[in-house]
Amino acid sequence: MTDMTVIAASGAQLPESFAGRHLIDGAWLDSADGASFERISPSHRVVVSRSAKGGEAEVLAAIAAARAAFDQGDWPMLAGKDRAALLNRVADLIDRDRERIALIEVLESGKPIAQARGEIEGAADLWRYAAALARTVHGDSHNSLGPDMLGVVLKEPIGVASIITPWNFPFLIVSQKLPFALAAGCTAVVKPSEMTPSTTVILGELLIEAGLPAGVVNIVLGYGDPVGAIMSSDPRVDMVSFTGSTAVGKRIVAAASATLKKVSLELGGKNPQVIFPDADLDAAADAIAFGVYFNAGECCNSGSRIIVHQDVAEDLLDRVAKLSAKVPFGDPLNEATQVGAIISDAHLQKIDGYVQQAKADGARVLTGGEALAVPGLGGQFYGPTVVAGVTPDMAIAREEVFGPVLSVLTFRDEDEAIRLANGAAYGLSAGVWSRDIHTCLNFARKVQAGTVWTNTWMDGFAEMPFGGVKESGLGRELGRYGLEEYLEVKTVQMRVARGRSPWVNDG
Repeated sequence: MTDMTVIAASGAQLPESFAGRHLIDGAWLDSADGASFERISPSHRVVVSRSAKGGEAEVLAAIAAARAAFDQGDWPMLAGKDRAALLNRVADLIDRDRERIALIEVLESGKPIAQARGEIEGAADLWRYAAALARTVHGDSHNSLGPDMLGVVLKEPIGVASIITPWNFPFLIVSQKLPFALAAGCTAVVKPSEMTPSTTVILGELLIEAGLPAGVVNIVLGYGDPVGAIMSSDPRVDMVSFTGSTAVGKRIVAAASATLKKVSLELGGKNPQVIFPDADLDAAADAIAFGVYFNAGECCNSGSRIIVHQDVAEDLLDRVAKLSAKVPFGDPLNEATQVGAIISDAHLQKIDGYVQQAKADGARVLTGGEALAVPGLGGQFYGPTVVAGVTPDMAIAREEVFGPVLSVLTFRDEDEAIRLANGAAYGLSAGVWSRDIHTCLNFARKVQAGTVWTNTWMDGFAEMPFGGVKESGLGRELGRYGLEEYLEVKTVQMRVARGRSPWVNDG
């Protein structure tokens, strides 16, 4: 389409490619076999990073280091205030290096620089929030068990945590997991996505600078096979925390089942926003555009499915289509860009496949619907796209597209709206737009989702838990619940007065 707002190449000077190595027991290491891999920028088509490619030897060494640090080191029993002090130092270092981290994230992921900065700023806030939680870990006491007994419930770190993170928000998502694990007293092995490994390596540098003891956090670069597979199955690992696709999440559950280790999963979403006829349509249209185009739609919380009342559907779609044409997409190094490059050629083809199939099934593409060239760049971009006339049976209505593509369905009454909202296998988040608080609360109670927004979309706070139901995952991140994921409950029952009554009568 020619009616899009395109941001041409800015001509910014690019840095030299980043060299990434594994962090194992406090040392930076190449792979034992010398293997490495490159990441090509999806926007600029240059080599952004060259990283050591981990294999079995590196994963096993990292797990051994984390296990020894937990079983023999001081970290699990360190005072909460001391763990908090270190996490706060990390947050300060993240703030100091925000520009450096943001730039490498832009080049590896293709996201706009302004959004990358916001992500890094949000990550620092998560480290500070986790630091505050480190001083609040406590159990319970029971003084009502009778005159002879006192009960104590302890909360202890679960042990070694495997943390596997995705490519769409690499620095933010590792910061939704790792500082909470550390606040609880756990040790960790971290595997970032092979497409965005470098910012996690930078985080490792900051952890060392902050004074984290060797072995408490280990980073292994590489691919899901073998790195992620071993991290999910090794019996020395006590817990796996994974963010990514539902399909991979199911494989991790299967791999972890042999040792019955705990699994926390934040997976896919097909998140609905329901717009009732009394909604503020201007506010809803802007939030819809933000929800589906932010991070090029490569977001588990993407508001990729709107369910709008038939009486206002035409009016709302006209507003959304006009806003879509104004969304600046193109060079992610330009401050004005709001939609950057798609992560890979293969993913772009997947996105386009959903749109073309919807057209073949009878849907209408109101705007976008094709890959677009950006002057001066050779990367892959997909225009902001609105697909109307979608029916519940279409793949684009049920499956996660993970791109800047909005699917539009209509409804006639509240019961139908809730039925459509709950019709997908996912249950990560949902939204409702209405001026009637009763409508909003009724929807919030009946929709099957881990997060519900009313008259807004994708606001987030460190204090509020995040996670899904159904095939969107298990467990929660952020808030106090995010800390609880990394704690184990232990019951201690103490006889404090007279001796036990004998069970065997010795005559």
